[in-house]
Amino acid sequence: MRRVEAAFKDTLSKRWLGAALVLSLPIAATGAAPEKAPELPTDPVLASLIEQSLAARPELAQAHALAKAERERIPQAGALPDPMLQLGVQNDSFTTWNVGKMETSWYSIMASQTFPWPGKRRLRSEIVEIGARQADQSVARLRLSTEADVRRSYLNLTLARDRLALLDRLDALWQKSAAVARSRYETGQGAQSDVLRAQLELNRIRQRRFSMRADADSEVQTLNRLRGHTLDEAIESIHLVDLPMPTLREVAELAQDAIDRSPELASARLGTEQSEKSVALARKSPWPDLAVSLGVMPRGGEFAPMWLANVGIPLPIYSGSKQERAVAENEARALGNKKDVEALEQVLRLRAQQRRTALAAALETVHLYRDGLLVQSEATANSTLAQYEVGKVTFASVLEANIGLVSDQDGYLQALAQAHRLEIERAEVSLNPPAGASAGMGGGSAAVPGAGAMGGGASPSASPGAAPSAAGSSATSGM
Repeated sequence: MRRVEAAFKDTLSKRWLGAALVLSLPIAATGAAPEKAPELPTDPVLASLIEQSLAARPELAQAHALAKAERERIPQAGALPDPMLQLGVQNDSFTTWNVGKMETSWYSIMASQTFPWPGKRRLRSEIVEIGARQADQSVARLRLSTEADVRRSYLNLTLARDRLALLDRLDALWQKSAAVARSRYETGQGAQSDVLRAQLELNRIRQRRFSMRADADSEVQTLNRLRGHTLDEAIESIHLVDLPMPTLREVAELAQDAIDRSPELASARLGTEQSEKSVALARKSPWPDLAVSLGVMPRGGEFAPMWLANVGIPLPIYSGSKQERAVAENEARALGNKKDVEALEQVLRLRAQQRRTALAAALETVHLYRDGLLVQSEATANSTLAQYEVGKVTFASVLEANIGLVSDQDGYLQALAQAHRLEIERAEVSLNPPAGASAGMGGGSAAVPGAGAMGGGASPSASPGAAPSAAGSSATSGM
């Protein structure tokens, strides 16, 4: 098995990095206590891509700006209403100026200030402060999503390049098979159709290579967009087989990790707290705010100045249709937010269970490939070609064996990629169902090199197709 796996890795291009480090994803949100991030395999190139994307992505900068704007609202909400200054005059005639001449004529200078009922300002500040913490959770979500987007695109790039290397492997197999077919035909032991079929498969391989290179180039462009670089700037990558395999955790541990780190759940819990504060504020709304006014009225001349002091309060005579309704409204919102929290916890537990189930299937598939299918496929392909050389089997058998070999190697790559995709979703705390849960688990029936459906292989949604037939043209149309 070690010899086969080493040979398998040797078929891949060696221009990329061959080592993998284990680093942690920085996901702490501003204003929130950071939770321990899960460890994911991260090579130096990927670590640099993540760092650059977190620094350059405009959506993340926008979220930071909006969070800062929300924090600036906190002191505004708790501030006193602006005082009012009034300047006036009272004159006892329309035709003559009587200030200083008549006792009832004067200037007036008045100032008024409204004082909210004790506790209202504090509650308003707390409500807005909770909104700012919710904005911080939006930043945390964008950080998680940015890192996950980079990891997914990098994984797709790695898979596309590894599949291109498999395409080269298939090309070499057909070159060898074509040489054997040509030799047998020249010596009169084989049919001309065998030579033509081998040449046809080589041309189909060249056709598929264009599409697969486009897939790899598309992922490079996506990564460069995420990090704000020129779209066609070259990016290196490692091999899927070099990444450490994910490990299965207990469902309870996975669910608790998701609940602890989910920005959506944290925001929903903050929404519940905010609603409770709003209920408390609404219950204080019937208590009046006090409006205090003070003024002086200089009368001029020999008249002594006068002064004035007023205290005013609103009368809640419409509380049945206003204040009481506001209490009922906020109580209903609080109940709705509590149910939202319950729903999110249920979804997070479900997704944790689903991802673990899918990961267990992917790991079992990987082990099946490593422990048996890859060895058997290579032995079968070598044996079939040797028997064809001596005329014991038909060229159709060589065709089927070659397709099966590369198909199994591609299925192995697909299963590896699927396992890592599930780990990326776990680290992202995604609320979406596991994507492409069946990808790479169909053995030789996957959309693989030689099966005529590998153009979309770099996509997470690539899934198994029909098993290749022994000699049908649809099963041998190259990659």
